[in-house]
Amino acid sequence: MLKFPTLTAGFLLTLFSGFTPATRVATGPKAAPATATTKPDVARLASAPPLLNPAERTSYLAAFEQHVARTYIRAGLTAAALPLPVYRQALLGFYNLQQQGRIGAGCHTLSIADFSQSSNRERLWVVDVAAGRLLHHTLVAHGKNTGEEYARSFSNVEGSEKSSLGFYVTGPTYQGKHGLSLRLRGVDAGYNTNAQSRSIVVHGADYVSQDFVSRHGRLGRSQGCPALPAAESAAIIRTIKGGSVLYIHGPSEVSYRSSLLELDAALLAFAREQQGLPSRAG
Repeated sequence: MLKFPTLTAGFLLTLFSGFTPATRVATGPKAAPATATTKPDVARLASAPPLLNPAERTSYLAAFEQHVARTYIRAGLTAAALPLPVYRQALLGFYNLQQQGRIGAGCHTLSIADFSQSSNRERLWVVDVAAGRLLHHTLVAHGKNTGEEYARSFSNVEGSEKSSLGFYVTGPTYQGKHGLSLRLRGVDAGYNTNAQSRSIVVHGADYVSQDFVSRHGRLGRSQGCPALPAAESAAIIRTIKGGSVLYIHGPSEVSYRSSLLELDAALLAFAREQQGLPSRAG
């Protein structure tokens, strides 16, 4: 069973009690009732469906919330203005993708673009979620038809020139008209699965800069790509290429209910990682 200090765990459970997953798994066998001596079955982690009994859920959830808070603080994400609920949501998707075998257990890199914030702010963070280390923090553009300074409207439709919400897995790099660029695979059904056919990629652009903001009052906009400052893009692309996770978060008024935010599956993958068990992709 995962270990955690009782007082810290109790505090974290209280802190996060207001957060609920967007979806729940409603199928599968009825969970066994919890008892004082119930312990998680470690062997079951490698093969069982994403459904936890009450004792497992309590133990894993407390350890997960502790991990969220610890890495958030260690990475200095408060000072970097990444909202804690957005970071937690991104981690839920990260571990769901790990549970589904779409990323390997060796992946510890999570990129978060918070499109609920002004485009004039540095609203992209790249975090090592194992070490709790902020690797990059910079500007990122949204699509020209998504909004002016603020992102308002999103689409998965080809030709919309809008950004798409949700989770992506990074692919290989290539040399394009913007120099070193990074292919993205949208893995969030109903939100971004047309990313490849739309040529939604990570690339650098001259219109993503503080100088552009000073001249125009807002950041420049892309054709739907999460474009980065030209001077920083190559370093960021090399950090996140080849199978890491990107999460694009939207404003609260835009509906986003993803199966990749399912709690039990994320907790199961997190527990497997903490206990050193191979991932489903391994």
